[in-house]
Amino acid sequence: MNKPLAGALLATLLVGAGATPALAGPASTPTKAPAAAQAPAADTAAAKAHKARVKAVDFAGTVALSNCSGSVVRTAASQPNDPALVMSNGHCLETGFPAAGEVLVDKPSTRTFSLLNGKAEKVGTLTASKIAYGTMTDTDVSLYQVKSTYAQIESQYGIKALELSAERPAQGTAMTVVSGYWKKTYSCKVDGFAYQLKEGDWTWKDSVRYTSDCKTIGGTSGSPVLDDATGKVIAVNNTGNEDGQECTDNNPCEVDENGKVTVHQGINYGQQTYSIAPCIVAGSKIDLTRPGCALPKP
Repeated sequence: MNKPLAGALLATLLVGAGATPALAGPASTPTKAPAAAQAPAADTAAAKAHKARVKAVDFAGTVALSNCSGSVVRTAASQPNDPALVMSNGHCLETGFPAAGEVLVDKPSTRTFSLLNGKAEKVGTLTASKIAYGTMTDTDVSLYQVKSTYAQIESQYGIKALELSAERPAQGTAMTVVSGYWKKTYSCKVDGFAYQLKEGDWTWKDSVRYTSDCKTIGGTSGSPVLDDATGKVIAVNNTGNEDGQECTDNNPCEVDENGKVTVHQGINYGQQTYSIAPCIVAGSKIDLTRPGCALPKP
């Protein structure tokens, strides 16, 4: 996975020369390979040129977690007085990595999120009231309900939530991964889709494969993936194959409909979010029985 970072060691990274953050995770989580995370490299000329063309994408509505990235999200039907939702990865939950097959619904949480404006400046802190939903089965997503409404966030901070696209992205879509943790963007295209993406104990379905320009790193986990043309969220960033290994932790492999396994070293992935939108109903509640909702049930 694009590994979560240990918040306690981030300060060391920022003030110490060459210090490397350790991995975050519960004591029961199997030991992961050493983190390859580091401060983002300078943009390439191609990336800078691409950014110059992008008008819809900035940092407004993204958040920084203690160990990951995320965003304030809504659906087209969300109402101003609904409690706001913050989306990240299931593997970024403060409770640790959910086991394969595990689904969390309506679990108490007081987690905080640093809310960013378009220039990646912190403008406020949002506080969760609960983990509305979290899993690493079929997808890798967490949805926190926070104590502020969408209207309160917009009124107090001038920040509008990012809208979850209801449409499945197409191959070749120009996209940007926006990391609130690193205050860094990664621009590329949708290269294709993995029928199944297997990593260690977990299997994800219909994952977005990025073209090689999106070299995401630890701490970018949970970043929204935005369609450059619309600014809407089409995926949530979650993993990449670091070492060329096959189906191991930090080295996901693709499995097609016939069971053929393919490894793309250095390539990163996100989990599509268009199927999440039908699960969100009035009051920002998660209804897993609603037609069109494809999220796994407990």
